[in-house]
Amino acid sequence: MTNEKKPPKQIYDVGKTLPTPIRSYQPQKDATKPLPQAATARPKKFFSWKKLLATCLLLVLAFFITVGVWDAVNFSRASQKTFGSGNLFNLLSSSNLKGSDQGRINLLLVGYSVDDPGHPGAKLTDSIMILSLSTSNHTGYMLSIPRDLYVKIPGFGYAKINEAYEDGGMSLLEQVVEADFQVTLSYYALVDYAAVHDTVNALGGITVNIQSSDPRGLYDPNISLADGGPLKLSNGIQTINGQTALNLTRARGDAVDSYGFPQADFDRTTHQRQVLVGIKDKLDWKLVLNPLKNGKIFSAVGKNVQTDIKLSELRSLFGLFNGVPNSSLQSLSLRNLNGKNYLSSYTTDSGQSALVPTAGLADYSQIDAAITGLNQ
Repeated sequence: MTNEKKPPKQIYDVGKTLPTPIRSYQPQKDATKPLPQAATARPKKFFSWKKLLATCLLLVLAFFITVGVWDAVNFSRASQKTFGSGNLFNLLSSSNLKGSDQGRINLLLVGYSVDDPGHPGAKLTDSIMILSLSTSNHTGYMLSIPRDLYVKIPGFGYAKINEAYEDGGMSLLEQVVEADFQVTLSYYALVDYAAVHDTVNALGGITVNIQSSDPRGLYDPNISLADGGPLKLSNGIQTINGQTALNLTRARGDAVDSYGFPQADFDRTTHQRQVLVGIKDKLDWKLVLNPLKNGKIFSAVGKNVQTDIKLSELRSLFGLFNGVPNSSLQSLSLRNLNGKNYLSSYTTDSGQSALVPTAGLADYSQIDAAITGLNQ
């Protein structure tokens, strides 16, 4: 047997602290470093400038698309009636205007109504006007041709010029005007007076400046109550609605108790030119952004206007007309053209009162010379 000595038993004193047991090494944490925080979820952003901007752009785009389609529909409906064919693409295209090579566009504006007072049922063109526009210097003039002018109508003999359309349509009336006044007409527009009523109302009224020689203004009881009559306007600048504008273009002041129309039909043609300028003032590009308003205007034109203007010519012609300032658009009458009267009273073989050139029946030499001076 081996004599091995056993290690002595370790006796612990109850009052003493037990030795610390040996543990695996753990590095001490740096007390100077902050303790890591638990990750917290970021709140979702409910407002974003980028999203707001994108939304606004989409809304603006949707607005213009809607307006554009609406305008196209309005224009298409009217163009089918007035121009017979074509669409918005024809309007956006552009072609040279007739007469542009000569530097002047002459448009024959003709107004008529089947229920014009004094001529029930007759399509007499009681408003005949040459609208002449320079293509080079933003000037133009409106020259009224009196309805009682006694002219020779080819194939029918002598008669008042307002009978030419009834005898042979617009082509015959154009032939008479070109022959007597030595002008080359580029286009025509035959306008029912109802277009004045509807267009002015669609524009929200127009502004006119009544300048009657009578201090009371204008009064014509010949306009019936059913048509918004009698016509009564004070002198000065004022806004009138469609019915009043229509009455103003038709009133001659030839009824008993009328006042403010010393030159009867010549005053009426003056007012017709005023109404045309008033409409011109309200026509601008902003109407494109208002389909409700331009739809009414297109409808008025579509129902009441006949013309030989092509759609591809319309934009250029409108731009030319609208580009002439009112101060450069002369309002002229043969009764007072450059301070001179070129008309004389005349009694026809049948006893009718009419008008002829002061130079004599069918002698338009002086009138033609005056018009040539305007075109220079």
